[in-house]
Amino acid sequence: MTSQGDARLLAVAERALAWAKARDYAGYSKHDGLNSPWLRRLAVGGKWPRLVLIQAVMRAPLNLRPVLKVAPCRDPKGIALFARAWLDHHAVTGDPGSARDARALLDWLLESSATGFPGASWGYPYPWQDAGFFAPAGFPNRIVTFFVGRALVHGFDVLGDSRYLDAARAACEFILRAPKVLYEDERQKCLSYVPSAAMKMAVLDISPLCGSLCALVGARVGDRALVDEGRKLVAFAVDKQTEYGGFWYTHPPEDSHITHDNYHTGEIVEALREFGLATGEPVFDAAFHKGLAHYRRDLFTAELRPKWMWDREYPHDIHGYAVGVLTFTGAGDLDTARRIAAAALEEMWDEGDGRFYYQRRRRFTIRFTLMRWCQAWMSHALLALLRGAKAAAGDAHA
Repeated sequence: MTSQGDARLLAVAERALAWAKARDYAGYSKHDGLNSPWLRRLAVGGKWPRLVLIQAVMRAPLNLRPVLKVAPCRDPKGIALFARAWLDHHAVTGDPGSARDARALLDWLLESSATGFPGASWGYPYPWQDAGFFAPAGFPNRIVTFFVGRALVHGFDVLGDSRYLDAARAACEFILRAPKVLYEDERQKCLSYVPSAAMKMAVLDISPLCGSLCALVGARVGDRALVDEGRKLVAFAVDKQTEYGGFWYTHPPEDSHITHDNYHTGEIVEALREFGLATGEPVFDAAFHKGLAHYRRDLFTAELRPKWMWDREYPHDIHGYAVGVLTFTGAGDLDTARRIAAAALEEMWDEGDGRFYYQRRRRFTIRFTLMRWCQAWMSHALLALLRGAKAAAGDAHA
C-alpha cells in the first residue's frame, strides 16, 4: 500500500473512534447475554443454563440484545484498547486532543479498579459462565487486567504520567498474588484465568500475556524480580509449543474443544516479542519466529482472511483481523499487516455508518457491531499499524 492507502486507514480509524466516542464507548459485548434481566431469571439453574443462554445470544445471526433489554455499557478491556488507539493517534498526528481523549479513558480505568484482591484489577461488566468457571459481573480476571495494565504502560510511555506506571505495577501485583498458581517449578509458572481457588483449567495464553506485562513493568521500574517472574510465565507457554509452532488453547489440549485458533495464537506470539523487546533477552526468539510462521501459514487464508481455527476457516472474525494487523505490525512485517487491514476493510467495514461488522460466515455476514470486539480492536490495530509505519519511515530516513 502507498501513503494514500495509509491515509485511508487513518480516515477509517478516525471514523471508528468517532462512532465509539459518540456513544461514550458503551456498547454490547460478545458474552453479555446475562446482562438481560429476563435471561438472568432463566439462568437460576446454574452452569448449564448460563452457558446455553450466553451461547445462544452470542451465536445468533441477529443482535438479540436490544430485544432482551441488555443495556450497553463500558467494558474496561475495550476502554483500554480505545485508550491505546488514541495514544497512537496522538503519536501519528501530533493532535493534542487525542492525548486528552486517551488520558480521560486511562483515568476512568484508574477509578474503575475492582476491590477485594491485592493490587489493581479489572473484569468484564457482565456475568460470565465459561466451561471452567463462573464470574459475576465486575469480578476481576487476569486477562482484562493484562489489557488494562498494557494500556497503562503505553500511557506512561507516551504521556509520562507516573500514575499509570504505578497502576500497571499494581496490576502485576494482582496477577502474581491473587489466587491461583496452577503450576510452578524453578523455570516455569502457570496462573489461572480468574482468581479462584476452584479454578483448574490452564488457558495457555494467560501466562505469557501476564508475563510480558511483568517484564514491561519490571524493566521500567528496575525490578529484576518482576522480570524474572515474567520470564517463568512466558516459559510455561513456550514449553508447550508444538513442533510446528502452534499453541493449544488449553494445557492439556483435551481440556477444551478449541484447538489452534487465530487470535489467541497471535496474542501469544506478540507476547513473546514484547518480552524480548522489554528485556533485550533472546531466550524466546526461536519460539517467536516459529510461532509467527505457524500463525501466517496455518491461521490465514491465501487472501489473508483470518481462519477461525487452523482446521476451520469460517467464521472470519473481526478480532482475528485486528490481532493479525497487530501481530505482523509488531513483527515488522508491515506489508502483511497492511494486506490484512485491506482485507478487513473489504469484508467487514461499513463505510456508511463508520463501524466494523462482527463476523463473516460462509454464506452471510453478521452485520451488527460489538463495541469492544469490533470498534475497539480495529481502532487499536489500524493506529498501531500507522504508528509502526511512521516509525519505519523515520528509520528509513535516518
